Amino acid sequence: MIKRQEIPSIPQITLSCYPFGVGNHAEGVAILLNIGNYRILMDCGVADVNSLLVNNQPPANWVFCSHAHQDHARSLLALRKKFPKLPIYTSDVTAKLLPLNWLKEDSINSFPIAQVLPWRSNISLESDLTVELYPAGHLPGAACFLFRYIYNGRTYKIFYTGDFCLSNLQLVEGLSLDSLRGLNPDVLIVEGSYGTARHPHRRQQEKHLMERIKTALNNQLNVILPVPTFGLGQELLKLLRSHHDFTGINLDIWVDGDLPQACDLYLELMDYFPSNVQNFAKHQPLFWDDKIKPRMRRVTEENPRHDLATFPSIVLTDKLSHLEAYCSKSKEKWLVLIPGQSKINHHSIFQEFAKNIDHKHIIIENYLLAEHSDGRNTTQLIHNLRPQHIVFIHGSRNYLADLTSLEELQNRYQLHSPAVGVTVDLPIGAQFVQPKVIPQTNYEGELNETGAYVTITLPEQITRDVRWQNFADTGLVEARWQGEELVLRGLSQRELLQQNSLLRRQLKPESCGNCLYYRDQYCTNNTSPLNGFKVPVDGYCPLFEGFV
Repeated sequence: MIKRQEIPSIPQITLSCYPFGVGNHAEGVAILLNIGNYRILMDCGVADVNSLLVNNQPPANWVFCSHAHQDHARSLLALRKKFPKLPIYTSDVTAKLLPLNWLKEDSINSFPIAQVLPWRSNISLESDLTVELYPAGHLPGAACFLFRYIYNGRTYKIFYTGDFCLSNLQLVEGLSLDSLRGLNPDVLIVEGSYGTARHPHRRQQEKHLMERIKTALNNQLNVILPVPTFGLGQELLKLLRSHHDFTGINLDIWVDGDLPQACDLYLELMDYFPSNVQNFAKHQPLFWDDKIKPRMRRVTEENPRHDLATFPSIVLTDKLSHLEAYCSKSKEKWLVLIPGQSKINHHSIFQEFAKNIDHKHIIIENYLLAEHSDGRNTTQLIHNLRPQHIVFIHGSRNYLADLTSLEELQNRYQLHSPAVGVTVDLPIGAQFVQPKVIPQTNYEGELNETGAYVTITLPEQITRDVRWQNFADTGLVEARWQGEELVLRGLSQRELLQQNSLLRRQLKPESCGNCLYYRDQYCTNNTSPLNGFKVPVDGYCPLFEGFV
């Protein structure tokens, strides 16, 4: 039996979760699961470890890390240093990859960050609590966790996906739905990175990207791909090495930054990779090779980067600061390819190096090579597991809202999309009776472009739906893109009032809301007749003073 860290007891909670970070933007993921008297921290991706602590005590009895990416593991090292006896568990491969997050730490190899648990074994944490690991896809070593808690003769099950992908990637097989059949957890905590968007098959994504790179090279463009230190970069290198469009081509692939160090570690993990990758590596090196074309080489500090990358070249780097060295100081033309779901976006890249670049020699584009499941696969996983509660995390607020708005989920499950710092209670019924399903009706219409406007015409039958009144309450709608699909939403009267209030304030610059003395809806100007009174934001006073 695994020992747990003894911490002060807390009042018994049936079942709930408390998010320190939900992965909406850059805050990372850290979810505290409360089961009975136990506390379990799932992932530790927040930037500041102190945000997890109360009275300088350990945040949980156990910590489980789903995979090694920074947004799930950023504070693990600080947590380990602060509480050396706190049990931290993960998979074998993740334990080996974790140090890549702290390459500049001198003491990173002096002690293990996490202890290793085996796959598909029901491990006892306490006499009434167990955990089991399932391969999640997404990244070598990535794990889903199934917690089983026995109370009053009933077994409660909580399934946490971490980041998952059902499709097979180049270096890791996807999450197997067959292995999950019959689990029927009470609670599913699942990522929703892509919302309801639907993507082409993974192999189609790979084909499209390889065709774009080949076209660029044929048009006398070098290609540079900014990538994270591990994960996507190694996926791309394996793809470039093995894809038929590049086999035998006289081409240099340069690997820069900390990527080479991560690639070396990947080579040590060969026994954990799928059998087809192991067979490939028996005939030619997975990464480094100066003889077999395309050649794959390390970038060292000994040679200037702009001298290395002569046409034709492909460069992968995890350092945005290197882009200027390649693109601005080289005479070659460059295509910069940015992963579509990356936190690296066009704006941030131009912030780094646009000042010194001749834009005529640079093209920046996005590409899709998804490492997470899309909306279709997310709902497929949900329907296979059939939980009572679903807690959506890890995605933009809009994307997670799209998932919680899906009628096919609302009719069957209890849905949650928590904000940071808000406890979500998860009451479990003895028997979960799914609500009656409202039949789904599709309506076909027409779309017409009429100069400055676009008109969408739908049949009159749609107004007979009980939901139409709320949708058409104000007669105004909001439209936005969700992946390749256009989402329409009716605007409520409350939203219009808020927008009108803001508009009035913008149109009236000398209004109370823009006054120096406006505080919490009250006037604080001692010389004004309105002093001490509650005033509207669009109110007016002759003693108005604006901000300097």
